Amino acid sequence: RATAEANTDYYYFLLLSLFQSYVLAKLKLRRRMLKYMQSNYTILDRFLDGVKTQPHKPLVHFKDETFSYKDADELSSKAARVFLQDGLVKAGDTVALFLGNEPTFLWLWLGLVKLGCPVAFLNCNIRSKSLLHCFNCSGAKTLVAGAELQDAVEEVLPSLLEQQVTVFILADSCKTAGVQSFRDKMSKASSDPLPKELRSHITLQSPVTYIYTSGTTGLPKAAVITHSKLWAMSWLLFVAGVNSNDVIYISLPLYHSVGFLGFTGAIDKGITVALKSKFSASQFWDDCRRYNVTVILYIGEIMRYLCNKPKVRTDHNVRLAIGNGIRAAVWSDFIRRFGNVQIREFYGATEANFSLLNYSGKIGAVGRDSFLNRKTSPYSLIKYDTDKGEPFRDSSGLCIEAAKGEPGLLVSEITPRAPFLGYLGDLKQTEKKRLHNVFKKGDTYINSGDLLYIDEDDFIYFVDRVGDTFRWKGENVATTEVADVITLADCIKDANVYGVKVPGQEGRVGMAAVALRDGLKFDSADVFKQVENLLPAYARPRFLRIQSCLDVTGTFKHMKVKLMEEGFNPNQIADPLYFLSEKEKDYIPLTLEIFDSVTSGNIQI
Repeated sequence: RATAEANTDYYYFLLLSLFQSYVLAKLKLRRRMLKYMQSNYTILDRFLDGVKTQPHKPLVHFKDETFSYKDADELSSKAARVFLQDGLVKAGDTVALFLGNEPTFLWLWLGLVKLGCPVAFLNCNIRSKSLLHCFNCSGAKTLVAGAELQDAVEEVLPSLLEQQVTVFILADSCKTAGVQSFRDKMSKASSDPLPKELRSHITLQSPVTYIYTSGTTGLPKAAVITHSKLWAMSWLLFVAGVNSNDVIYISLPLYHSVGFLGFTGAIDKGITVALKSKFSASQFWDDCRRYNVTVILYIGEIMRYLCNKPKVRTDHNVRLAIGNGIRAAVWSDFIRRFGNVQIREFYGATEANFSLLNYSGKIGAVGRDSFLNRKTSPYSLIKYDTDKGEPFRDSSGLCIEAAKGEPGLLVSEITPRAPFLGYLGDLKQTEKKRLHNVFKKGDTYINSGDLLYIDEDDFIYFVDRVGDTFRWKGENVATTEVADVITLADCIKDANVYGVKVPGQEGRVGMAAVALRDGLKFDSADVFKQVENLLPAYARPRFLRIQSCLDVTGTFKHMKVKLMEEGFNPNQIADPLYFLSEKEKDYIPLTLEIFDSVTSGNIQI
């Protein structure tokens, strides 16, 4: 029987590998076809072909409005002509968009690409110093902002005007000095097609978009996206199994790579997008039914939010979910609650030259290690020293590959076929991302900043960000694993785990900020039971901080830096704090007396 099961597993994984070979071969053929179809054929060219072949097919559903491919073409041309007026922009100039999700975001992007202009996507949640930093990084001299963001723009307006920046607001009118109404100008502009000569300088290696990192550990950085890279990002939908009859639901921000590739991938497949202004767990499935959605995009926290909602109607036509960051427990819960939805978890970063896709449905995995993967996109997991924040190296100064089952730093080789485009205007951060002399002198790899491991069946799993993993009692603590355990307690809705410094102690001790489920009180005994039963002693958070809600980025990533800086001092933190008491087998209120005892070393932790 054991032999039969082993043979079954062998043939199962063999079939998976053959399927992967088929998909990669099909993708390679598609790339070749595009290359031969037309020199420098871009996503915009694909869109314009779609306008010719299916002008009346819906491209975007938004609230109660529907825009066809022809509508999108005409509206984007009108937007482009606003920029052409008075010579505001010329070919190659960058324009920055500071917008939430709305169709005009898409018309502006298409219109600017028609002009041969790269577009910087500013996170609509940033303000003040961070906003100015991101805008200045882009090199833009024109800013278009959403009407709801006018206050944020006016806060930095003196600096913008000092730099002679042209500022538009997406409003019908605007009375603020130095700010113009874009909608007013757009309504009066012609919708006639724009001459292709305006973008005659464009090649597939020209920048088309700048997408910013989330900025969880510092100021955001602008990743350079060329037309070629945008194709590669857009093909994710094709490889994941999206077909020409699908309708894709985008509730992620368009300024985020996953949200935006949903739109460009839809253009590639010639399909329809249902666009949401902002993710809403309570409206999610109603929207899916309303627009007959068959494909959804996610990041891990979105799936957890959906699973945390009370029981809802489960009749829908969603067959495919594409995204990254879903935890194994949430994955299982999602399928149990919402039916047989195929989840295509992928691994990748906006600036990376490498990605993985779990096409087999193996719960928790981000992909599978294979000879073909390593041949087409050389990568490896290498041993990493979390204390020093750098890879381990042997006596020759070269990196050491991690063993199976051992978490290692993912690195991917930089080659002409897999270049690293870096960060716009930030040579220091670009170089910091490179890792030299990895397996031989002179080679260069991208440091992903992520720890992953490969199991005995060659499936690959995400472990943690290297900056999030901390070391305590000589052991590495993965924050995602600890958070998964804490949220098993009935009272805990969400947990953000991080390490804090304790005077006189090496490394960082575990602490968690937690948010409670609606209507429930903190059950310290239940939380203690979960961490004691499921976590080794070194990984158990010694401190808990109860918050009304956890701070997250616009793409729902937990913010840790400020929490780490604030530590566990009750003199400086108004939130309720708790301490893990081994003596009482419980989390008890962290008093000033306990705090003083911990920091003085009288209480050993």
